[in-house]
Amino acid sequence: MGSASDLPVVSRAIDTLRALEVPFEVHVYSAHRTPDEAAEFAAAARSRGFGVLIAAAGMAAHLAGAVAARTTLPVIGIPCKGNTLDGVDALLSTVQMPSGIPVAAVAIDGAVNAALLSCEILALSDGVLAEKLEAKRRADADAVRAKDAAIAAEFNV
Repeated sequence: MGSASDLPVVSRAIDTLRALEVPFEVHVYSAHRTPDEAAEFAAAARSRGFGVLIAAAGMAAHLAGAVAARTTLPVIGIPCKGNTLDGVDALLSTVQMPSGIPVAAVAIDGAVNAALLSCEILALSDGVLAEKLEAKRRADADAVRAKDAAIAAEFNV
């Protein structure tokens, strides 16, 4: 994440990855204040065994692009909501990457989807993870059905 203030958003990705038993690391690397550390991490990520990188940042949100410029691993950007433009600035910074340096972007504060998308990418070569994702989808659908039944029972006379 670009700042420790992004942790409340990133924690939802952490919870999702933990639930799916996917190993991960969490760091604070600023594209502006610690660009060397961010670049070194991104450049070494593949050799350290990473398969996907998630970069969360608000405002100018340059972290995802800075990371993507230093690796050919998939990079998923989480634009974080800020005080001034409600995260629209971060969203635009995340999605408007120059040709040749792609960054996938999820919704503003979309940490759960960033984690799930990273797992879907990893599941291309990991059948066990693919099964966990399928089970999660089934459980999520069952939860919606249960909520529908409870609301229908209360309001549909």
